[in-house]
Amino acid sequence: MKNAASSDVTRRRVQNGANGSAGEKKEEESAQWGRAWEVDWFSLISVVALLLLAPVLVLFLVMVCDQYQCSISQPVLDLYQGRTTLLSIWARVPSPTWMAAKIYTAWVVFQVVLYMCIPDVLHKVLPGYVGGVQEGATTPAGLINQYQINGLQCWLLTHFLWLANAQYFHFFSATIIFDHWMPLMWCANLLGYTVSTFVFIKAYLFPTNPQDCKFTGNMLYNYMMGIEFNPRVGRWFDFKLFFNGRPGIVAWTLINLSYMAKQQEVYGHVTNSMVLVNLLQGIYVLDFFWNEAWYLKTIDICHDHFGWYLGWGDCVWLPYLYTLQGLYLVYHPVQLSQTHFLLVLLLGLVGYYIFRATNHQKDLFRRTQGACTIWGGQPAFIQCSYRSADGAVHHSKLLTSGFWGVARHLNYTGDLMGSLAYCAACGFQHLLPYFYLLYMSVLLVHRCLRDEHRCSSKYGPDWHRYTRAVPHRLLPGIF
Repeated sequence: MKNAASSDVTRRRVQNGANGSAGEKKEEESAQWGRAWEVDWFSLISVVALLLLAPVLVLFLVMVCDQYQCSISQPVLDLYQGRTTLLSIWARVPSPTWMAAKIYTAWVVFQVVLYMCIPDVLHKVLPGYVGGVQEGATTPAGLINQYQINGLQCWLLTHFLWLANAQYFHFFSATIIFDHWMPLMWCANLLGYTVSTFVFIKAYLFPTNPQDCKFTGNMLYNYMMGIEFNPRVGRWFDFKLFFNGRPGIVAWTLINLSYMAKQQEVYGHVTNSMVLVNLLQGIYVLDFFWNEAWYLKTIDICHDHFGWYLGWGDCVWLPYLYTLQGLYLVYHPVQLSQTHFLLVLLLGLVGYYIFRATNHQKDLFRRTQGACTIWGGQPAFIQCSYRSADGAVHHSKLLTSGFWGVARHLNYTGDLMGSLAYCAACGFQHLLPYFYLLYMSVLLVHRCLRDEHRCSSKYGPDWHRYTRAVPHRLLPGIF
């Protein structure tokens, strides 16, 4: 049944006059665009394991900092040797507080107001910045949504007010996030589960666009991976863009600043390792917001449905586990040697360059339809075609020049280099800061395989021609 709410979503149907030959149509029938994974037993077991264990893992890693000086092995040894029990460990977990609830509520409401009520003006004054109302990629149903891109403006306003308070007004302490870190986790979980449950129910009762819903027949899989492609309330509140970009990523740099303030408060100085973590992760966050319009064409927006995986993940997993390096440095301040500092800084900057330059080449190639120069020459590509869910035939080009001729996902390689730099800034005394590198390796390899599975289903034989032209995924000559 067509939902009336879908009329509030700004969209248009993509038209393509090229129908292709009968042979092409037959070839493309098996190459439909959309989530191609089937819910086999392995997928179901993985979903159940993540739903049960991911919240426990977040709690465990933050707790070992709060209670065990960042030692991952100590609580395990205490349990094994009978010095403690799970109940006694659980009793040490800080309880929810009204103060944390008020802080978190004010934070989320503030980000909603910035997102919904203050149209972007920065794109009018910043050369090269793309903001304001922008179109997303074509959905599996052949539709294009419009988005209000104002993330950079939200980030700048938020941090301006934070720094103004720290310098002049002193309405709250600069360490407020660290001081309420554990109680705030309860609030983040409550929001994550509330949002995930709401969009799950919404998909059944009043979906934004029924044609872009994906029901697998398995409730747990539907809940975790999402049913709706772009759930929205009204015309502009897009759940996927808001929770992917705000409030978690805006908070990322504020959390690190709070850690820095706590280190200054406790030790009387800030270590160069803390400065390095703030700098490298700050560059990554600013890059995200500067390129938010480009983000509309990435896998999160273009292919993932919105469920617990993104809803809870953006509310809890991202702010709590992406900031482990700064949290670790509060408990274990590390003063790096000049050589160590410079090598880690170089690794992080080179990784960022590869990540950004690789994505820029792909974006430039898409925008110009191949009429551009990459590494001093005309780009080479594989011509492809695919069929969307509405039956329309589309044509696409897969770049095989520049970084994209070196490996099919070299942008992920640059991302992993940056991840290693964040961790190496903490020294080598504990494993906990390196959890981020482990997680990003699993995430990006899995995403790489998911993306290639989807592309294989989407492009069919054309994808196999592309993989023969660019045989390596992440590491040339290795993988």
